Amino acid sequence: MAYRWETPASVWLEDESSGQFELAASEGLSRIDWQGRARARVADVAHLLGASLPASCGCAPIYPEGFAFCPACGRALTKLAGQLKPQPRTQPDWWGPWSDQALPRHVPQGLPVTSLALGDALERRPAAPSVGRSEVAMPAPPNALCVFAAGSYGFAAQRLLALAYTRNVLQYWDPLAAIWHVMTLDEHSADLTFTGAAYGWLPVTNPRRGEVALVPTDKGLCRLWIDPVSETCRAEPVFAAAVASAPGAVGRHVACLFIGSAASSSGTRLWSALADGSQVELYDCGDAPAAGWTRPVSYDGRILWLHQFGQLIWQPGAPPQWLAWPRGFAPRLELGGPTQSRDGRLWHIGHAGQAYSFVELGKENPQLQPISGARLGFGNFLFRRGHAVVNEPWDVENVEDLHEDDDLVLPLLRGFNSNRAQPSGLVLRFHRYTGRAEEALAGRTIARTTVEWIGRRNVILSEVVRLARPLECMPFVYDDCLWLHHPDWNQVRGWRLAELP
Repeated sequence: MAYRWETPASVWLEDESSGQFELAASEGLSRIDWQGRARARVADVAHLLGASLPASCGCAPIYPEGFAFCPACGRALTKLAGQLKPQPRTQPDWWGPWSDQALPRHVPQGLPVTSLALGDALERRPAAPSVGRSEVAMPAPPNALCVFAAGSYGFAAQRLLALAYTRNVLQYWDPLAAIWHVMTLDEHSADLTFTGAAYGWLPVTNPRRGEVALVPTDKGLCRLWIDPVSETCRAEPVFAAAVASAPGAVGRHVACLFIGSAASSSGTRLWSALADGSQVELYDCGDAPAAGWTRPVSYDGRILWLHQFGQLIWQPGAPPQWLAWPRGFAPRLELGGPTQSRDGRLWHIGHAGQAYSFVELGKENPQLQPISGARLGFGNFLFRRGHAVVNEPWDVENVEDLHEDDDLVLPLLRGFNSNRAQPSGLVLRFHRYTGRAEEALAGRTIARTTVEWIGRRNVILSEVVRLARPLECMPFVYDDCLWLHHPDWNQVRGWRLAELP
């Protein structure tokens, strides 16, 4: 016989003879295989649910939520539900720097910019030329080409997910066992593979238990759910179609591009709806291409997708506008995202004839600004060779050290902080590199690279020997640390952060 214990979110069964507790059901979870997978991960399950663990007794390995004392021996338990630190202060959510919902409106959404005050912690380290080392590490996910999300997903503790979107694999990091688990996709769920464009997902503002994000797949948009207790996940279809771009959001609206069917309309189309999936609208996109779109950028009440052949602009309540690039202009999408001039306009770098130039975005007859050489970066976080461009994107770089003329700086992440006059962020510095910027970002192997934080103090965080494909470096924040991942590395490198505001 088993006694039944009910907590606000779970149902537990206590074995009459052994006194052991078994999780029978919990809000947001599917069928629980307690005797199989869940029982082998008791500590992780307890932290996820906010359950209690033994402190000094050996009567049972886990107790229901809210238990302060062991019912068999009366000894005090470790009551996790009452000891967790407030999530918003010490464990900020992370959905990729392009999905930071806390940025002010004058900062374009969708660029690698974060509102977390990373510089306040990183700049406490010894400044350059002192070369630091990573302070923490975790093994790389088994499927290394992935995007990361760190959130609580409605549970009591934050956990890290790594989605290998080209292989339909969702991976879950168990920090207590220090191991990655590959989550099993439910039999009737949609395939999570997405290969048609740059990847991006939309987080849920107030997630229900197990709710992760709105994710694009090759066959439609889905709502992703996880069951970390049973190590399973499922994807609920929201919109079924051949999706051609990552979804973007502006205000209360979400939108993505898809390929029309023969029954409706051929060519590229746009789907939009409110965040809850209601008020669906479909639009034709004219001559817009069917694949190869960048991650969308939301700014000034509009969503912007860039392509090698042009740009697509959409504002809620109006049809989308496809604009081909001006005659003779070829964009260089690999050099970074849209940049921002002092008057708030967005620009993108490319070639006009034999020279580099910036083209104004969102206009039928855009302005062109010629420049003397390639600039790498996004927003107002730009570099020409090893020097920052601190005013307009087309202005001359700010030369502080002539030795940096032989370097090439690639920005990875900008840290937005309203109390700083100049942008700061995480960069890769390629030392003594004299080739073209496009070659460094493609197949060329860089002999020596340093990972640096550039801000009020320039800090060299680490050094990398023989780096290839630097655009695949993926920074993320989890467990009060800044991490940097590359698919070629066996370990993810990390640097501890002070408590974030």
